[in-house]
Amino acid sequence: MSYDLAVWEGERPADGKAAARIFRDLYDHYIDTDVDHPPSDLIATYVAGLLDRWCDLTEDEDETSPWSTGPLIGEASGPFTYFPMVYSMAEEASAFAASLAQSMGLVCFDPQHNMLRP
Repeated sequence: MSYDLAVWEGERPADGKAAARIFRDLYDHYIDTDVDHPPSDLIATYVAGLLDRWCDLTEDEDETSPWSTGPLIGEASGPFTYFPMVYSMAEEASAFAASLAQSMGLVCFDPQHNMLRP
């Protein structure tokens, strides 16, 4: 079981319902496609910030990483990233991820609950 977060560049939506619509559009355009979009500089910097806190799953010899896939940058596409984390570490990792996104002016969205974070 995993917990997923979506983070993207753009104006913060008014509410979770608006964020859910934007999330679906971004997912369809950047993730559910055969077109490869390299991550934007800001999203790449965001992912690097996540990896400064916890190592990438591909380098996790001690099983301390919260990320469910690796390399984590592989989940980023254009101005959007959608990444899973192990459920047992989701509370701590998602709080950090949401706080980092906010500090960088990015939108953080929880698609399981259709709510903006933080």
